[in-house]
Amino acid sequence: MKTSRIGFPAALLALAAALTAALPAHAQDKPVNLKMSSWVPAQHPLNPSLQAWADDIKKASNGSITATLFPSEQLGKAFDHYDMARDGIADFAYINPGYQPGRFPLMAGASLPFMFANGKSGSAAIDEWYRPYAAKEMKDIKFCFAFVHDPGTFHARKKITLPTDIKGMKIRPATSTIGQMVTALGGTNVQASAPESRDMLERGVADAITFPWGSVGLFGIDKVVSFHMDVPLYVTPFVWGMNKDKYDSMSTAQKKVIDDHCTSEWAERVASPWADFEFAGHAKIAAQAGHEIYKLTPEQLDAWRKATAPGEVQWGEAVKKAGQDPKAVMDGLKASLAKNKAAL
Repeated sequence: MKTSRIGFPAALLALAAALTAALPAHAQDKPVNLKMSSWVPAQHPLNPSLQAWADDIKKASNGSITATLFPSEQLGKAFDHYDMARDGIADFAYINPGYQPGRFPLMAGASLPFMFANGKSGSAAIDEWYRPYAAKEMKDIKFCFAFVHDPGTFHARKKITLPTDIKGMKIRPATSTIGQMVTALGGTNVQASAPESRDMLERGVADAITFPWGSVGLFGIDKVVSFHMDVPLYVTPFVWGMNKDKYDSMSTAQKKVIDDHCTSEWAERVASPWADFEFAGHAKIAAQAGHEIYKLTPEQLDAWRKATAPGEVQWGEAVKKAGQDPKAVMDGLKASLAKNKAAL
């Protein structure tokens, strides 16, 4: 039998090579550890969902992809998370596009008032809608999925029932789109990330905030505001984004595992526990002494809808500047909401 120079039969070497090639690709993959950055506090319900997502990736990759989650702005400020994903400070980052006014004009349309009924199927809806646009609008990162929280509203030091009540108030808006609404109604925007918001309210720098219900207690907002408008006013769109270089450095099999976990189905799975938490916050606030939760009359609600309608026109102008047709973009979002039974 013909042998190699180091004494092994050539046939055996060929057989070993064939067997190695037949092994699943991920069995040979180099280990990868992902740094995942979340700016919400450790006890926030989003964090366990992100960890469960990462655990499923570990299982699907036969242990070759592991992840470490860094909550509470350990890797950087909430405002910086898109750039952190772009620059590799984090391999995955929890991004609020609305923290950077004007940078992501298409995504801003998702936080226009009175559109989303819930955060669960609403997350599937926003992901399906935004996915085709992400490659251009968020070209610096690998888009994984988009999602929303359960609808939020005004929480304030005084009762807000009509759009005219906003005039002269200092309000911390959830997104730039809500900020434009506040400005249009005669209010002043106070910029602050969610972790900074209680301090703003406590010091009197802001009179009110737009926030989802459960997070009011989580961030201590319930200690500094007493009045809560009971209406699904808005949602905040978020993106779970990945560093491109990290993705490109992975094997083909590992990339497939990531791609399989960057879907509309996963958007809803990750968002659902948080949505349940926010929804339950309504009852928790109602049970606290010194808080007033109030509904709007049909006439008051109609006044809000009319007063906020011009915001879509303003949003449309920004979309045109980005080279897109605002009617087509908005029609697509509304169709996705209707399809996923998430429309108001």
